[in-house]
This record gives sequence, C-alpha cells and structure tokens, in this order.
Amino acid sequence: MTTILLLGKTGQVGFELERTLAPLGQLLAPGRGELDLTDADSIRRFVLATKADVIVNAAGFTIVDAAESQAGLAMQLNASAPGIIAECAEEIGAVLVHYSTTFVFDGTKHSPYTEEDAPNPVNAYGRSKLAGERAVIAACKRHLILRANWVYSARRTNFALTMLKLAREKPELEIVNDQIGSPTWARDYATATATLLGNTARLREHPGIYHLCAESHCTRLQWAEKLIACAKAACGTDAGWAKLRPTTTARYPHIAPRPLYTVTSNRKIRDTFDIRMPVWEERIESFLRTL
Repeated sequence: MTTILLLGKTGQVGFELERTLAPLGQLLAPGRGELDLTDADSIRRFVLATKADVIVNAAGFTIVDAAESQAGLAMQLNASAPGIIAECAEEIGAVLVHYSTTFVFDGTKHSPYTEEDAPNPVNAYGRSKLAGERAVIAACKRHLILRANWVYSARRTNFALTMLKLAREKPELEIVNDQIGSPTWARDYATATATLLGNTARLREHPGIYHLCAESHCTRLQWAEKLIACAKAACGTDAGWAKLRPTTTARYPHIAPRPLYTVTSNRKIRDTFDIRMPVWEERIESFLRTL
C-alpha cells in the first residue's frame, strides 16, 4: 500500500487534499502539535520515520501582506522547511509534490506565463515561495512543483469569502479591475493532485515545475461580480447586496505590492499528465453550495 504524507492539512488546499487523498493509500496528515515546520530537527525526524512513498507539501506562510513584516518566518516556512522536506524525500526515495504560487512572477507580461518564463517576485511572499522552489529542486530529483493561482475555498481567509461577507454588510464596494488571474477552487487542486498520484511511476519520469489553475481568467472585479450574481440567484433575491464599482490597484494600496497579471498556461501539465482543469466560472455555483 502506498504511504502518502500530507503536510498542511489545515490550509485551504490541504483541507481538501486530506479527504481526496485518503482513498489512495495510507494517509499520514500530522497537525501542528505533531510536527513543527519551524524546527529543522522535528521535520527530519518526522518525515524520515514515515518512510513515505509520496509527500504532498501544501503547508506554508500564505498571508501576502503579513509576509512583508514577517519575512523571516515566511522564508522559514516557505523556503527552509520545503528544502528540508525535499532532502528527506530524496533520502527515503519519495516523490515530493510541492505547492508554490504564480506570485513568483512580476505580473508585467500580457499573455499567459509558461514554466519557461523567468520568475521575478515583487513581494516578500513571492520571494519566499521562489526560494522554496529552488530549495526543492536542489534537494530532490523526484519533485513536482505546482504553481497555484487565486485559490479560494470555504475556509480560512480568501477573496471569495471576503467579497460574499462584505457584499451583505456594505451598500457599495470598490474592487480592483486591473489585477488579472484565474480563480481556482481548492477542491479542484485536490482532485488534480489525486489524479497525478494515480500514477506515481509517471511522476518519477517527469519531474519539474508545472502551472496548475482553472482555465480562462478574469479581473478581481469580474470575479466578485460572478460570485455575487450566483449568490443572488441562490438566495432568490437581489435585495441587500452591495453595488460594485471598479477601482485600480494604485488607488487601493496593499502593504505588499501585487503582480497585476498572474495568468498561466496549463499546457505542460495537460500534455504531460492529461490534467484538465475546469473553466473558473463553472465552479462558482458548486463552491457556493458548500457554504
């Protein structure tokens, strides 16, 4: 039986992964009380003892603005810890699936980023995730790095939940209309990961970086409009919802700079592993039904 070690089970993607990966083998999913990802010795002892066949790392520091003031912790969780996990994976012969982000790019491109495009992060979060990618590549030959984009789910803090909450509390909301990406439901990341793990031999043959996100793209404003339109239809009333107005990133300053364009191409993962992601708009109603 395949032994799968999942790290980060309380996160948006990790929560979905725990349920989706369970049928594939013996799933080990430690909580924070069992494994301290800020402690190198703790990581080594735990991971080596599992003798896992596959390690899926969905753990990390994901609060983009907070990473500016906590850059050391972000680097520890997003770069140092993945590097140690990769070293352990190499030692026990495991395949390592590691989640990264499209925030490794600077957002100045105007066509979908490919895996061959040079990263150039504009904030501390992106720099820490890029350092993590490089640490994984250096330490483990059998790695699969999945760059995710605009993740949302029914838990933690994310754009979709924030928009749905504020749209019922305020009469009007200003939403940026110049940030472009591909909203991707965490459940779809979990499904794609499970499909990948259905053939670990093939994973070993094709290591590398792969972009993975919903098909098509939109602005933050268009995403919010779709969310609220579907929510209105679900609750059967147009009353009591905020009016949305466009604004720009420059007029809506964040602590951390944001790349304006983070759309990526799924062609490589589709051609290599036949992974096909749904169009982002098609998943909004299914997501809302889980709330």
